[in-house]
Amino acid sequence: LVVDDSALMRRVLCDIIDTDIRFQVADRAKDGLEAFDLLSRNSYDAVVLDVNMPRMNGLQLLQELRKYKIPARVMMASTDTKEGARTTLDALELGALDFVHKPDSAVDCRGENFRREFLRTLNVVANSKLPVFAEEAKLTEEKGTVKEMMKIINHHPVSVSGSKVVASSTGGPKSLQSVIPLLPANLDAPVLVVQHMPVGFTASLAERLDNLSQLHVKEAAEGEELKKGWVYIAMGGKHLNVVTSPAGRHTLHLSEEPYREGVRPCANYMYESLQTS
Repeated sequence: LVVDDSALMRRVLCDIIDTDIRFQVADRAKDGLEAFDLLSRNSYDAVVLDVNMPRMNGLQLLQELRKYKIPARVMMASTDTKEGARTTLDALELGALDFVHKPDSAVDCRGENFRREFLRTLNVVANSKLPVFAEEAKLTEEKGTVKEMMKIINHHPVSVSGSKVVASSTGGPKSLQSVIPLLPANLDAPVLVVQHMPVGFTASLAERLDNLSQLHVKEAAEGEELKKGWVYIAMGGKHLNVVTSPAGRHTLHLSEEPYREGVRPCANYMYESLQTS
């Protein structure tokens, strides 16, 4: 289901989807009201949802789906403004699974970079679990994830040569907002996160997570020394590397090397730098 108030944008997004043999556009809606009616009667593998629309916008639709317990795998299509970043994070808290940066111009949406990122994100969303509205069951699952993470960290004793670090390439911003706030303040390792997000979104995400978490969460900065109990989120548009200073300290290095596997930042850059630092 594609939901967008612009007829031209709907056509462009539908064209992109229909060029991929994995997907097919089943329905279209021009606002949240039309989409809510369709979602009340039909089920879809994924929903591509615009944010700003008349009558009922994207956030209002997510609120209604939550209110009436209508599960849907939702992928937001958001602009790259500061306001858009905050709205996108609000959408993730309301149940959206991921998002893609949608250029303001429909012409720019026809570019190969956007097409590749759009289809990559759509595939992730379409193959995700349906949102769980039973908060207790959801919290149990998230606590289980944190328990496994803590088991891995504590498995390595302090006597192990070198320093501990938790490095993650996440399953989406929603996963971060589910897990990071549950980590304890005395975590005995820094946490490095690579999440494929456009420039402008990672700072807003870090700020939101910092307000929700016991740990300190921030966007990674050039030359910053790693600290235990801190979470560093790779900056949108830059690869994240860990390097060892002459004094033996582990610091962050941001680079603009070419896209790898279609993305920047790419988690493999980070993992490889950890092997050599």
